[in-house]
Amino acid sequence: MVAPLQRRRDAWVFPAMQSRLFGQLPNGQAVDLYTLTNAAGAAIEVITYGAIIRSVRVPDRAGRLDDVVLGFNDLASYVAPHPYIGAIAGRIAGRVTGGRLEIEGRTYPLVLNNGANHLHGGLVGLDKRVWTAAHAKRPDGADSVRLTYFSPDGEEGYPGNLDIAVTYTLTADSALIVETAATSDQVTPLVLAQHSYFNLAGEGSGPATGHHVEIRADRFVGAADDGFTLSGRAEPVAGSGNDFNQPRELGPALDGLFRRHGVIYLLRAPGAPTPVAPNRVARITEPASGRVLEVSTTEPCLQFYTGMALDGTLVGKSGRTYGPYAGLCFECQGYPDGASRPEFGDILVRPGRPQHRTTVYAFKTN
Repeated sequence: MVAPLQRRRDAWVFPAMQSRLFGQLPNGQAVDLYTLTNAAGAAIEVITYGAIIRSVRVPDRAGRLDDVVLGFNDLASYVAPHPYIGAIAGRIAGRVTGGRLEIEGRTYPLVLNNGANHLHGGLVGLDKRVWTAAHAKRPDGADSVRLTYFSPDGEEGYPGNLDIAVTYTLTADSALIVETAATSDQVTPLVLAQHSYFNLAGEGSGPATGHHVEIRADRFVGAADDGFTLSGRAEPVAGSGNDFNQPRELGPALDGLFRRHGVIYLLRAPGAPTPVAPNRVARITEPASGRVLEVSTTEPCLQFYTGMALDGTLVGKSGRTYGPYAGLCFECQGYPDGASRPEFGDILVRPGRPQHRTTVYAFKTN
C-alpha cells in the first residue's frame, strides 16, 4: 500500500523516505531521486532514469558511513555514455549471440550494439528509460521504492507488451533487496540485472583489487572470442582461474581471468526450479574497512565483472576518476541466450505466468 504523501517545499516526504527533483532531460522530462534511510544511518539513493542506484551508504567496522557504489553527481553524466553504472540492464542483460532471438520457432533480430552481439537491451535499453516511482512498504514494515516501466511490443526488437516493476528496499539491518516482476501478453524473454559497481572501501578510493571475492558456483560459461561472445559451453570452475569457491584476493587472481574481465556463473543444476528464497552465492570482504557484502539471489546466473574497462575518463561523485577495477559488479540474472538454452534457467515470460526474481545485497562488518 502506498503511504500518504506530505508536501514540504520541493520534496515528497515519507517515513524514512524522501524524494526530490534530480534533473531534467533535454526534452524537459523530470527525473526524480528517492532516498531510503534506516535507523542505523545507512541510506540508498535511486533515480527514476534507468532505475539507477546512485548511492549506497553503509558503515565500516568503526561505524563510519561511506558510499560504496560508483555514480555521478548530476543527470547529464548519467545521460552521457557510461558503462551502465548503477542501472537496471535489459530487456536482456548481457550479450545475445549474433543478436538473434529464437523463441518457439520464431526468430527476432535485435540490434547489434556490441560488435557482433546485442548487449544490455539495445541502443535505448531499460537503463535509458524514465521509470515511474511510488512509495511502498513490505509486510515487515520496511520502506521501499517501486519503479515501473511499460515496454511496448517491438521496443528494441523484442516481442510482447511487457509491464516491468523493480522494487528497492533498505532493511533495518542494512540489506538492499532488489525484487523484479514482469507480465507480458506474448511469450518473451526477460533477463534483468542490477548493474551497480561496488567498492567496499568507498567510492573513489581507487582500485578494488584488495577485495577478497568468494563465488559459490561449480560451472561457468566463458567467452568464445575477444568480443566476449558467450561460448554456450558449461565448464567446471575447478582447475580454472575462475574458481572463487574459496575466497581469493582479486588483484593476484586477475591474470587468471580471460582479459581480466570475469565470467557468467551457473548457479543451479540443469533443469532445477527457481528457488522460493534467495540462496547466498557470493561474499566479498574489504579488509581495511571491515565491510562485507553478501549476495543472495533466486536468479540462475551471476555475471562477475571486474570493471577492467573503466579507463579514467569518468569522474565520480567524489570528484575522482574511475580507473580500471574501481568497482566490481555482481549481476544476478538469467542466462542471456536462455531463450534457446532453457537448461541454464527459464527466462521466458508467458501470458498468465509472470516472472518474479529477488536478489539481496546484505552489508555487514567483520
